[in-house]
Amino acid sequence: MFYRPKDGHGLPHNPYNALIAPRPIAWISTQDAEGVQNLAPYSFFNGTAYVPPQVMFASTGTKPDQENGKDTLANIRSTGVFCINIVAEAMKDAMNISTTGFDKDVDEFARAGLTAVPCETIACPRLEDAPASMECEVTQILQMKGENNYVVHGEVVGIHMRDDCIIDGMFDVSTFRPLARLGYRDYSVVDNTFTLARPDD
Repeated sequence: MFYRPKDGHGLPHNPYNALIAPRPIAWISTQDAEGVQNLAPYSFFNGTAYVPPQVMFASTGTKPDQENGKDTLANIRSTGVFCINIVAEAMKDAMNISTTGFDKDVDEFARAGLTAVPCETIACPRLEDAPASMECEVTQILQMKGENNYVVHGEVVGIHMRDDCIIDGMFDVSTFRPLARLGYRDYSVVDNTFTLARPDD
């Protein structure tokens, strides 16, 4: 099958997201200028550099109570900071609750029964029980082609790792089984890993 996205695919559901899978999930915590906390998952997310460590995520779409973009994007524009929390399999139901399009004055931590604690280096909340959290300062926000499509880049200035996730000096994903986004409404977990030595190691 071949199709041009501008012409449509003719399938019952858009296959695009299913082609880019699995995707890590950035469970992003922010707060607005008045201190209202927000927590929302984004699966167009990845690391972009080692030194200094940098990350990116993409925000698409809008909501009725924001001028453009979503609450996360509005809060980052206002404060210049955000925190990426890694999603463990055990947190999948709480994460799903936080996908709801709540009004901008609703605290998703409270709605999902989660505990927010202060970050160390930025004025932003983080998820207390996350396997890892990355405190980020915005470096740039780029507007992409299309309506309300943005890429947010940030420098990681602080990293939290849960002690029980560090095994023999290494951050071990098998201790918490990170959640990954697939297409449609599907998810997966990382529960099987293997090691490949590079030819030039």
